[in-house]
Amino acid sequence: MRISHLECTRCGEHLPADRPQNTCPKDGGVLFVRYDLSAMKGKFRREDLRGRVASMWRYADVLPELAANEAPVTLGEGFTPMLASREHANVYIKDEGLNPTGSFKARGMSAAVTMARFFARQSGPKKLAVPSAGNAGGALAAYAAAAGLEAYIFMPKDVPLANRMESEYFGAHVTLVDGLISDCARMVAERKEKEGWFDVSTLKEPFRVEGKKTMGYEVAEQLDWKLPDAIIYPTGGGVGMIGMWKAFEEMEQLGWIGNDRPEKARPKMITVQAAGCAPIVKAWEAGKSVSEMWTGAETFAAGLRVPKAYGDYLILDILKRSGGAAVSATDEEIVAATRQWASVEGVFAAPEGAASLVAYQKLRASGFLREEDTVVLFNTGTGYKYLDMMDAQERASQRKMPAARNIGGIIGPY
Repeated sequence: MRISHLECTRCGEHLPADRPQNTCPKDGGVLFVRYDLSAMKGKFRREDLRGRVASMWRYADVLPELAANEAPVTLGEGFTPMLASREHANVYIKDEGLNPTGSFKARGMSAAVTMARFFARQSGPKKLAVPSAGNAGGALAAYAAAAGLEAYIFMPKDVPLANRMESEYFGAHVTLVDGLISDCARMVAERKEKEGWFDVSTLKEPFRVEGKKTMGYEVAEQLDWKLPDAIIYPTGGGVGMIGMWKAFEEMEQLGWIGNDRPEKARPKMITVQAAGCAPIVKAWEAGKSVSEMWTGAETFAAGLRVPKAYGDYLILDILKRSGGAAVSATDEEIVAATRQWASVEGVFAAPEGAASLVAYQKLRASGFLREEDTVVLFNTGTGYKYLDMMDAQERASQRKMPAARNIGGIIGPY
């Protein structure tokens, strides 16, 4: 294997990478995959990417190594378009909705299931389990089907219809839970030993980060190796942001970026969450290094309805180190932004993705971002998977509007 070792992001403990691992056995810290990048410097170069496959596996040199006769479990994920905004100068939309299964979750599951299959062939577990707010479940179901593994998915019962249906059609075992993703996670944790499942929950295994980090490599490559001033990323579990920050660190070690001033050359990383479930925003504003469990989480942006991210300490550290920010968006603002992107940019975004536009608008208004700043907004999924949720949200908004009354010959809402 190309991997040197796994490293705990809390205590720094090194663990072997030749067997399935979840979190650090000492403190439960998130595990990162580490490579011998110093040995690769000068041997793996940016120009080596020319002519490679237009998927995330073009970066195979910094992804887990497979046997010579073994291919990754891929459905063509990654290398999604970087679209120049028609409305805002110096703004780009990274459209992850064009991934297989319609979201950025395909990247992480491609890497995680590839390694799960590798371990399964060495007498490792052949059953994978995940709690999901929606898109991760559909992605696991698809990649498990392609790998010939079993998928067990626990979802809140009010997930978007598309997420439930795709998981079932891909052949996964789907359990609908009366609760939030945190309740689903508890069920996986309680049953995984007895059932023989390997837990591929967000940040509970090391390889989903590896798939997500390829977004960072793509941002750099698609902007001709000039990193943007800021990246706005919708944050539920936060793996995308964590993965991109890891990618920037790796590219610095490879000598691809930041040769004069590493880390300072990285973008400001900006979190956006739903106002009805914003634990990272609350912790950031309070100056805390970890978040508290958010009570009464409520938003139609299903992927942002995460009461507490397992890697919250990593997300908040990235915000601090990058000089970033954390912003919340109401459901009403998200609906308006979804319509705005669709009608102006031609991008039908998932609610989570449209929240990025809300954050950009707010940060421009506050002066945190300037017109001349190069900013990448991430649309993390396609709006086509949320049609039922969007329709329900539109109807709810209409019901909240007071009826118009004719007073003194003037017609208007009162």
